Amino acid sequence: MPVILWKRYGLVFAAGALCLVVNAQGIGPLWYTGVALLIIGQVMRVTLIRAQRPPLDREPVLLRLPVTGRWLALNGPATKVPSHTHSHAQTYAIDLKYVPEGRGERSAPQAPPFRWLWPLARSPRLYPTFGMPLLAPADGVVVATAGRQRDHLSRMSFPAFLFLYLEGFVRSLGWPCHLMGNHIILDLGDGAYAAFAHLRRGSLRVAPGDRVTAGQEMAECGNSGNSSEPHLHFQLMDGPDVMTARGVPFAWSYRDDDGVEHTGVPEDTTHCVPVAPLPERSA
Repeated sequence: MPVILWKRYGLVFAAGALCLVVNAQGIGPLWYTGVALLIIGQVMRVTLIRAQRPPLDREPVLLRLPVTGRWLALNGPATKVPSHTHSHAQTYAIDLKYVPEGRGERSAPQAPPFRWLWPLARSPRLYPTFGMPLLAPADGVVVATAGRQRDHLSRMSFPAFLFLYLEGFVRSLGWPCHLMGNHIILDLGDGAYAAFAHLRRGSLRVAPGDRVTAGQEMAECGNSGNSSEPHLHFQLMDGPDVMTARGVPFAWSYRDDDGVEHTGVPEDTTHCVPVAPLPERSA
């Protein structure tokens, strides 16, 4: 079966669920059809994810950190691999949240904390990450963009987090943009493609076909797609299609809170600040 058909497992799932929902005759032909479609859809999904497992011997690609200021690393490959899942080329993906310097100072607002019950959700504009500029990690060519999805409310409460898991599953059955939200995909050359996800609606400054240089501002952080709060989801992969590409490891030059410089990827719950940019790579 061609790969393009395996990518449509979400449609098979939806057809199976529809058969079960409209079935009013109990166990019968329509019920069996729905169950069969659900099983086929799951087999297609698992097969596609297995095909996205990357080789383990690829060296990390050296890039510049695509942000400015102090950021908190979460769900990154320095702590575990896959950091997210092999699905959608997220094997080495990382999430970053902006954390201003000077904790406790009025001039350095912090993100609203997680709440068990209330408020259920908050405006994304209350988070320091929202609207922060995102930079090209190397010279490259823009191959895909999406920028019209809304920036939804946060999911930073227990009931909202439960909703996020259900929402994420439903989004995973749709097109990649339903998970990634507003996004940019860059061709960096040498078989490496960078993806930026959950961008702010209306903030994209590039379009497909544009050439960008390392450090060029391309968009702003937002809260679109499958996102609990404003943050940057960044990943490197070996193709432009997140449904079929495989994750690629990468490394940044950064400084931690102790002033120590590193080349690699920060561990989860640690902070990173960009240091002098690496030499530019040709696209």
